[in-house]
Amino acid sequence: MKKLKIALSFFILFALNITTVFGQSDDLFRLEYLNIPNSSTNNSISRFRAFVQAPLKVSEGNYFVIGGEYRYIGLELNDVPFSTDDLNSVQLIEGSLGFIHKSKTTNWYYAGNVGARIASNLDTKIISDDIIYIARGYAIWDRTKEGKADKPNRLILGLEYSTTPGRNYPLPILNYYREFHPDWSYTLGVPKTNVRYKFDTKNHIQAFVTLDNFFANIQANKEVDGKLAENISATQVLSGLGYEHYFTKHLMYYGYVAYTISNDYRLRNDERDEIYVIVDKNSLYFRTGIKFKY
Repeated sequence: MKKLKIALSFFILFALNITTVFGQSDDLFRLEYLNIPNSSTNNSISRFRAFVQAPLKVSEGNYFVIGGEYRYIGLELNDVPFSTDDLNSVQLIEGSLGFIHKSKTTNWYYAGNVGARIASNLDTKIISDDIIYIARGYAIWDRTKEGKADKPNRLILGLEYSTTPGRNYPLPILNYYREFHPDWSYTLGVPKTNVRYKFDTKNHIQAFVTLDNFFANIQANKEVDGKLAENISATQVLSGLGYEHYFTKHLMYYGYVAYTISNDYRLRNDERDEIYVIVDKNSLYFRTGIKFKY
């Protein structure tokens, strides 16, 4: 309860987050629950996520975007050779500020944002190793509004740099969306590639391949077989089916069922060297939630 109060306090302080506003999402608000069971090892992951972002118009074609995200990740670690008293959960709290500019003569948008993320098991007070700084830049070609194109499409190009230990290089961002039929569309990119079909205005289904992950500092570190683990991370590549139901044009429920193609869940040091593999076997994946879209 103490750790939850600390996390909620920082969530209120940061207020809002722009984690995906320019790159992958037009969500204004999202509440989500995820579960990745693993019966073969009894080591599983569950996650609660709250996300909100708010664009603020400053002039014609120019917006500030402020936002915040909170993730509480429950870790059920039963088959591990180390103490888990301080590693029952990790928490991610991110806040940032961004700016977006719409070209007056073309379909291009230009955007960027900076932010800070706390990613830690938060066993004690926040320390410097818990904090990760992030900077992103984007160029977006958008023809999804009615009348802009016969087959609406959007291209996003960008770079993201963070101070995550062991990753001293920027990551590329590439995303392309296209409606190729009144009821069909597809998205190519990272973290998600999908094909979506609309039964009607309220009910949609999709087949997808996506990436899900987390990274967090371990404040007291862990010694395993004489090696020191400084952080915990998980990366899943998965494929599955999803269902979306729109209550209104902007408010929707979604549910996804998938199976991991790759499941990389382990302890590492700050050079990203492997210290201990928690799970590397494939597993089922469930995610559901509700969101309000722009």
